[in-house]
Formats: sequence, C-alpha cells, structure tokens
Amino acid sequence: MAYIPYGYKIQDGVVTVDEKAAVQVKVFFEKYISGLSLTVAGEQAGIDKTHSVMGRILKNVNYLGNDTYPAIIDKEIFDKAEEVREKRAKDLGRVVELAAFTSPPPKERFKMKKADNKMPVDPFERAEYLYSLIESEE
Repeated sequence: MAYIPYGYKIQDGVVTVDEKAAVQVKVFFEKYISGLSLTVAGEQAGIDKTHSVMGRILKNVNYLGNDTYPAIIDKEIFDKAEEVREKRAKDLGRVVELAAFTSPPPKERFKMKKADNKMPVDPFERAEYLYSLIESEE
C-alpha cells in the first residue's frame, strides 16, 4: 500500500489503529464539529498537517471502518462533520452547481483577412499574428 490514512499503521502486514493518532483524529472531528476551522481543529488535536490534508481526513470514509481499515470514527460523528463541512462550504459560496452552469457555445464561424507571406517563426507570435487577422465573428 502506498498510502495509509493518518491514524492507521501497518503491523505484521495488517492495517491496525495507531492509538495515539486515532485519539487525535477523534479530537479533530469533535473540534471541527464544535465550530473550529480545519487548521485550528487540527492544531488543537495535535495533528501537524496542512489545511488540504485536514480536509481529506474529514472526508475519508475509511475512518468508519471497512474490510481493510478498522473503525476510528462512528457514523454519527462522521455524518455530522460532513453536514457541517457542506454547510460551511455553502455559506462561503464554495459550492458550485455544475449542472446549472451552461457555457455559451464556441464561435465557429468568423471572417479573416488573408495572411501575408511573412509568417512569424515563433509559435506564440504566429498565433498572435493569426488572431490579429480576424475581422469579425458571425
């Protein structure tokens, strides 16, 4: 296995709970649910990780337990943390409804002046030159 989630360790080829880190994970979930930010909740739980790692810990369903990982967090706490996370994201405008977003179709027809024989060699200059020849979009 290339990656073991925080709170677990491999012992004799089997994934087991790292008791010290598991306590930190439980405290992190509780602090986050109580209203602290990801970073502050992690710091207070004793987890020295980045904001993005803390977010991945919060969303990692392996903490509920499965065939590979023993449970560290119960479903009620995990679901409450997910509810808080979604509410915060929505309140901060960080949830984008992709289904509601429709981009305009690209313009496929345009009129262009004829290029002269002095085409730049540099591809960026060539692209700039060719775009400058566009007169109008239809």
